Amino acid sequence: MNSFEYYSPTKVYFGRGGTDKCGEAIREFGGTKVLIHYGTDRVLKNGLMDKVHASLKAQGIEYVMLGGVVPNPRVSLVREGAELVRREKIDFIFAVGGGSVIDSAKSIAAAACHDCDIWEILTGKAPLQKSLPTASILTIAAAGSETSRGVVITNEENWIKIGYGHPLMRAKFTIMDPEMLYTLPPYQTASGIVDIMMHTMDRYFSPGGYNEMTDVIAEQLLRITMRYGKRCMEYPDDYEARSEVMWAGSLSHNDLTGLGRPGDFATHRLEHELSAKYDVAHGAGIAAVWGSWARYVYKNDVMRFVRYGVNVFDIPMDFASPGNTALEAIRRTEEYFVSIDMPINMTDLVGKEITDADIEDMALKCSKGGGATIGSFVVLDKAKMIEIYKLAR
Repeated sequence: MNSFEYYSPTKVYFGRGGTDKCGEAIREFGGTKVLIHYGTDRVLKNGLMDKVHASLKAQGIEYVMLGGVVPNPRVSLVREGAELVRREKIDFIFAVGGGSVIDSAKSIAAAACHDCDIWEILTGKAPLQKSLPTASILTIAAAGSETSRGVVITNEENWIKIGYGHPLMRAKFTIMDPEMLYTLPPYQTASGIVDIMMHTMDRYFSPGGYNEMTDVIAEQLLRITMRYGKRCMEYPDDYEARSEVMWAGSLSHNDLTGLGRPGDFATHRLEHELSAKYDVAHGAGIAAVWGSWARYVYKNDVMRFVRYGVNVFDIPMDFASPGNTALEAIRRTEEYFVSIDMPINMTDLVGKEITDADIEDMALKCSKGGGATIGSFVVLDKAKMIEIYKLAR
């Protein structure tokens, strides 16, 4: 097994009624005045926020509210939140929402502790030196941000989408109540399922040699996510199905499924430019480009895709032509995406033709002006990015 370091310090409160514990948990981790960060009015209308308020008041914890987070969260709201935190002398950031809300909250926590602009930190021009403590109540199973070290933020001034990770951005705790997912629209549920799968697959399809335990965990997580994800689509209030998918979302992105491997994440990077340009759901964007990426790179390690097909989809091994097994695995993955109403090309995703100029623009930004590469399974320069985008058109 290859060497690795593993650190996952976030405390998890999983199960029904977890919301009632948030005040006590925040107090345990030193919070005395809290910024409650959220997205839409759904958490206000369904009574969730009332429970949060009651729990904080029971512990004598003051709070300030800041809503307005949108999918592909904006750096402008992060800046606004940081100013609010400084002005109100807030010492704890509490996210009530999904990955976008949590990413925004973690970024606010970092921004409030630095004199430089948060975009300087996210782009690597300035170091992250400290951050306020954060926590969350999860309302969608998808991004895994509740237990991960990463954030993804969009700068709407130039529509650049940046992913950034640091140990200081790991949350102190998260509350995961599967009943919070019952009212999710089907499209959001499906996008989340794809995101969970891809956080696992972007680690699985990367160099790393022999790491049997890591591979088996990843393969079983994919099987469970697909099985119970389909059930979530059919029966939205199935507690067991929601539980399995919700827990898979955290495990897929807390590094467990990629220990001993560097990770690839080329598909994520390609999708970031797609969602930055067209403001589409992240999971749906990944579904639209993954198959084209896979067909472009699979010959670099055919047996990796063969193992995936055999162990995840139970595809019989074609010993005479392993490439057929690999291609069938890619086809089965896309078939699953279609079965949960996810797109498998960019035209279906955005509802209009993607031009060569659009592709050139996305590849230019993804390659940072043509000078950067992405991926590890196959290293992709700008020219290769363009080829994949065209295949995905």
